[in-house]
Amino acid sequence: MQLSKKKVLEQADLACKNTLMETLQIEIIDYGEDFLTARMPVNSRVYQPDGVLHGGATAALAESVGSFATHIFIDTEEFFVRGIEITANHLKSVREGFVYAKATFLHKGRTTQLLDIRVTDDADNLISVCKLTTISLPKK
Repeated sequence: MQLSKKKVLEQADLACKNTLMETLQIEIIDYGEDFLTARMPVNSRVYQPDGVLHGGATAALAESVGSFATHIFIDTEEFFVRGIEITANHLKSVREGFVYAKATFLHKGRTTQLLDIRVTDDADNLISVCKLTTISLPKK
C-alpha cells in the first residue's frame, strides 16, 4: 500500500522536529513510488571554514533522506531502521542556494536495503554521489 504524498510529507515534517534534520534545516519535499527527495539550504550553518558546503553536512543530508525512504517503505510496526554504512563522493563545491538529495533503491531486501542518493544544486549540477546501506531490525 502506497501512502499519499501529502501523508508522507506530513510524517516527515513531524519526524524532523528536534533532530539534526531540523538543525540543518533539511526538509523532505517530494515522494514517489520509488524515490524520496529532500533539500537543505547552503549557508553558514553547513559551511566548512572556507565558506563552501561541508561534506559531512552533505552526508547527513544523504543519510537522512535515505533512512527516511527506508522507513516509509518498510513495516515500521514490526521493524526499525538504522543506517549501517554510507559513502559519499563529493564532485563539486556549493556556496549558496539549496542542495537536493534524491534517494532511490538499488536493493530493497527484508533485512538490508541499498540506496543510491544523488545530491544536486539549484541548477541540477551533480554535487555528490552517495550510497547508503540500511538495516531493518525487528522490534522486540
